[in-house]
Amino acid sequence: YGVIIFLLFSCVSVRLVNGNNPCAGRVEVYKDGQWGTVCHYYWDIADAEVVCRELECGTAVKATYDAHFGQGSGPISMAYVYCSGSETALKDCRSQSQYAQRCNHNEDAGVICSEKGLRLVDGLHLCSGRVEVIYGNTWGTVCDAAFDQQDAEVVCRELDCGAPVQVLGAAAFDKGDSVWSEEIQFSYCLKELSVVCPGYTDLRLVNSSDSCSGRVELRFLKEWGTVCDACWDMRAASVLCRQLNCGIAVSVVGSVWFGEGSAKIWADVFDCDGNETKLSECSISSWSRAECSHRRDVGVICSGRGSIRLVGSGGDCAGRLEVFHSGSWGTVCDDSWDIKDAHVVCRQLQCGVALSNQQVPAWFGPGSGPIWLDEVECEGNETSLWSCSSPGWGKHDCQHKEDVGVVCSGKQ
Repeated sequence: YGVIIFLLFSCVSVRLVNGNNPCAGRVEVYKDGQWGTVCHYYWDIADAEVVCRELECGTAVKATYDAHFGQGSGPISMAYVYCSGSETALKDCRSQSQYAQRCNHNEDAGVICSEKGLRLVDGLHLCSGRVEVIYGNTWGTVCDAAFDQQDAEVVCRELDCGAPVQVLGAAAFDKGDSVWSEEIQFSYCLKELSVVCPGYTDLRLVNSSDSCSGRVELRFLKEWGTVCDACWDMRAASVLCRQLNCGIAVSVVGSVWFGEGSAKIWADVFDCDGNETKLSECSISSWSRAECSHRRDVGVICSGRGSIRLVGSGGDCAGRLEVFHSGSWGTVCDDSWDIKDAHVVCRQLQCGVALSNQQVPAWFGPGSGPIWLDEVECEGNETSLWSCSSPGWGKHDCQHKEDVGVVCSGKQ
């Protein structure tokens, strides 16, 4: 049988699909940009316990097999999972996912948890809306009789939504179907309860030359914090750029570009489809589950502001390459620069493809500002220069006689 190698996913989000409540269903994990199922081989109650804990759904009631909650349609992302039961997330368990091809979707694993049984629906974001609780297999609303600010604080705290901003009655977020009284018996009530929790109240991009690129920071109540790069992708970046009126997302980058923050780190994993208008409309796959440090602070570059340019030729698509950082334009040294790097510059400027990589020393004349970048290395298929590797801002051993130039085919 050979040597068994157990793999760990560095970033896995979990959800339960096709159940009758959010805490039961087919187990799906987010890996390599898509949701996939889990093969039921070796799946047991210890594995289910970890899933329930990660989703804050109480304790595991049952581990299900043979596609109990229906067959998935995506890839089979995990197989031969082995959890001790004490792990905080499924990604921390051992697995032999290299054998996933041995499984079929009629072997998809599922979980039934004891259920949190609480949600806010029909609000402007995930932390506002009509309060609903589950009883048996039915979601119902809560009568607002005798429900006060203290009760609302419990709801918001349970949902990890901070402190309540407002408690509303009279079905402020539309009327639900079933209504549960305080004794959780079926009854009729003229008013239904709604709660508005703050969630994230603001967002910004900082430590850059403009407001449309920089380190991502979110404000929760009155406190600003950075965002961990765990599972952060172009879809989440697209939503953020749209919300800031900064065009489309160009690139997701690490802390090397916009520096490390020093305040709170929000470890939420945003699961965006990419077409949301606000980040608050994206679901949160896992609250405070990512292991983060400021070295993993994520940054985003949107198309709304230009941060590179070609100068010295009389046109926009040829010239000495300059980048904007810390309030000033600077040049790029030609060490390690090649045609692949030039292609990325032309693509970012929407200037077609690179026709020439002018490495003749300062072909378009030497610059006069700082030399911001050196030893830039691109694969050639990146959408922006910020997706390429480099030692970092201002780290070089060059002179302006080595300033690099690029000639592109022209505006497309």
